[in-house]
Amino acid sequence: MKAGIKWGCILLVAVFAISGISLWSMGPDWRALLADPPTDTNILFWSQSQRDAGFKMMDKISVLVKSKEIQPSSNKRALSLGEPLDFTTNINTFFETQSLAGMLVLHKGNIRFERYGLGHSPDKRWTSFSVAKSFTSSLVGIALKDGNIKSLDDNVSDYIKGLKGSVYDSVTISQLLTMTSGVDWNESYTDPQSDVARFNNHIATDGLPTIVSYMRTLSRAHPAGEQWLYSTGETNLIGILVEAATGQSIAQYLGEKIWQPFGMADQASWLLGPDGKEISGCCIQASLRDFARYGLFVLEDGNINGKSILPDGWFKTATSKQADIGQPGSGYGYQWWTFDDGTFTARGIFGQTIFIDPARQLVIALNGNWLGATDQELNQQRFAFISEIQAMLDQ
Repeated sequence: MKAGIKWGCILLVAVFAISGISLWSMGPDWRALLADPPTDTNILFWSQSQRDAGFKMMDKISVLVKSKEIQPSSNKRALSLGEPLDFTTNINTFFETQSLAGMLVLHKGNIRFERYGLGHSPDKRWTSFSVAKSFTSSLVGIALKDGNIKSLDDNVSDYIKGLKGSVYDSVTISQLLTMTSGVDWNESYTDPQSDVARFNNHIATDGLPTIVSYMRTLSRAHPAGEQWLYSTGETNLIGILVEAATGQSIAQYLGEKIWQPFGMADQASWLLGPDGKEISGCCIQASLRDFARYGLFVLEDGNINGKSILPDGWFKTATSKQADIGQPGSGYGYQWWTFDDGTFTARGIFGQTIFIDPARQLVIALNGNWLGATDQELNQQRFAFISEIQAMLDQ
């Protein structure tokens, strides 16, 4: 992970040249990536053009970062075409302003709108960033239903033995899910010394997973359960917890429990940290349609073959406000951003979103590449556009 992507790309060019394969035969995505290769593996500090190419290629640069494949279903969930939406917003301008790689609107399971940009297409994957957190949350619910997790009130360190003796001894699974552990964490995407920028390059000790070794060194900022603080590190711990509870990697568990049974149509992948563990707070690569299918899985309350694979009422709890984030009308559930009107989102940096509106049976999946990791103005513009879609459906 510490090796420069630039040198890795130069090496790849040499390999292609030696084997007599021309740059042209690599395809447009590889050519774009090699034309302007990043100089390190920290995507927070790549240029926008590097991300335009790289976000389609995250799981293909295997000399630098490994991934686990998630195989598609043999019984693919069909998405029928519905009546196209007639927007008043100029879609060309919206796509350009939002730097969108794709947007898909599903209403009652039918595609009402689908469009791609930035060289993305239905047959390609795009990286999810923190949208993956909401997938990881569902794996906790499935493990609870399966009996691999006894209770969300269990202490985290009962499952992750490497956290014994740390501040996590007094933190429950539900507090991890709602990010109310009270453990100090810096999620700044512009500070190279923040926790979120540094944890993946941490050198683990005592044979522990990298994230466990890093998180056990943190200190307490607030009593457990009293204060919400967004922490990708804590979702990464959830992935370790699910693996410890089930005896399966979370990529394997996702594939076995959701991806294949629900009918996801395309291969996906989950990026790995230096220790070979999935980065569970981030980094699922999937097609836009499969991101939207996951929204359908949630809308349908986790039902597969007529039976929910999650505990009764899981999504009602998981997608409603469990923690106050200091924003009127909004909250945080079990790794979902919630709104008081009953809608909710999975959300990732640089403009990744799955918006779900149960009352309207609406799923909107968006992939993008904003100039910055977060952008309040673009976020407000995006939700104004979502409100326009809701109003159109109401009419």
